[in-house]
Amino acid sequence: MRKKVSSWDRAAFLAVAAHHWPGGDRVLPRLSRSANHGLLWFGLAAGAALAGGRPARRAAVRGAVSLAVASAAVNTVGKRSVRRLRPVLDTVPAVRHLARQPVTTSFPSGHSASAVAFATGVALENRAWGLALAPVAAAVCFSRVYTGVHYPGDVLAGAALGAGAAFAVRGIAPTRSQLAPPARPRADAPALPEGEGLVVVVNPGSGQRAGVRPDPAQGVATVLPRAEVVPYERDGGESLGKTLESAALRARELGGALGVFGGDGTVNAAAVAARRHGLPLAVLPGGTYNHFAYDLGIESLADACRAVETGEAVAVDMVQMRTREGVELGWFLNTFSIGAYPELVRVRERWAPRVGAWPAGVLAAVHVLRTARPVRLGVNGKRRRLWMLFAGNCTYHGVGLAPVRRHDLADGVLDVRTVSGGPLARTRLLAAALVGDLKHSPVLRAAPLRSLRISGIGPGTHLAYDGEIGPAPEELTLRKENEALVVYRALSGT
Repeated sequence: MRKKVSSWDRAAFLAVAAHHWPGGDRVLPRLSRSANHGLLWFGLAAGAALAGGRPARRAAVRGAVSLAVASAAVNTVGKRSVRRLRPVLDTVPAVRHLARQPVTTSFPSGHSASAVAFATGVALENRAWGLALAPVAAAVCFSRVYTGVHYPGDVLAGAALGAGAAFAVRGIAPTRSQLAPPARPRADAPALPEGEGLVVVVNPGSGQRAGVRPDPAQGVATVLPRAEVVPYERDGGESLGKTLESAALRARELGGALGVFGGDGTVNAAAVAARRHGLPLAVLPGGTYNHFAYDLGIESLADACRAVETGEAVAVDMVQMRTREGVELGWFLNTFSIGAYPELVRVRERWAPRVGAWPAGVLAAVHVLRTARPVRLGVNGKRRRLWMLFAGNCTYHGVGLAPVRRHDLADGVLDVRTVSGGPLARTRLLAAALVGDLKHSPVLRAAPLRSLRISGIGPGTHLAYDGEIGPAPEELTLRKENEALVVYRALSGT
């Protein structure tokens, strides 16, 4: 059997070598070289991370990690277990030969493993993007036979190993589609076929990439043709709050729901209006980060459309901020912070129009790490010196200062994390992060609380909530309101 397989393998190799492939002599050797050391795939991943939003970055990271796992498996196990010699190049036209011939053994094909691992990893996050990459991955695989450096069997084995690596990574780090959206408590919301009864306020100015995308109002009208779309004009004289108020009154008149297209700040304002009028809220992601929408499993207009049409909804908590005098300062759906983070937001927003949101965030973090100073605060009556105080609406999963995702949007708690402003705090925190032990760093403290009182806030101190920043009062209290709002969420597995 082994001899028959080997004979077929060599015969297939000779058939490819003898056949003339129009255009192949110019394209395929170059494509094969571009994939050396995974450069082609890492370049695509970097481009997606820089130019795309969170879904693109997540797909790029999964593809890159899958490639790395496949490459490690090929070089540590595959190449050493089967020491197959490379094909003899006598039958391969010289114009196809690579300038530098590989010196490792032939089985399995490392290029094929990397190509299929990357494409499969991306496809597990986003099927459409994976299908778009499939022809490129297949061409890289074929180029290894075409240039004479591998037998077809080497390529098939490498491809199988690459696909296996991508699925192994998914087993360790599940894709978003494997994680169910917030499941409790389910809530009643009207099903609105084609958006009938839905009034959507569209903020075209949300997000740092707003200037390069198609007309968002037209996009909403396309997926929800019976919805009433209300564009918010920043220079039109009416505030966003008033626009949302009018839309909420109209939605209540129709017996439907309030919808909002925008970033987290716009969604925050819409949530306050929807709560005040007792309306369900449909969140259509249109900002730079879309944290709340993503935690609902909604990553696209199509996701939001399915949720609205089926009436799939969940009740979520909100957090109220009040001053010492009892004056309502606002609400938040995602996060609140005081200290270094508001400064990071300010720097990021200043640089983002010039370099893009994601690079601006990295540069802002470096800047703040160098220049920020600790603040003195009273935290539930205890005076502390802190680099930062963070409070999340519900428990965030993810160790340290980079909360990742909430699996329950109605757990009744504030996820409070603080970074001490003591000697060498930043150095100790960085060292803990490098060794993967942030959870046990004495600099970082975390606690679930029902409410939080912050006092003794100095003049000129800023706070940030849901991506917005503003001056902080001398004292304020954060208090949870359980199941304060009904929102549409994505169906499980979508």
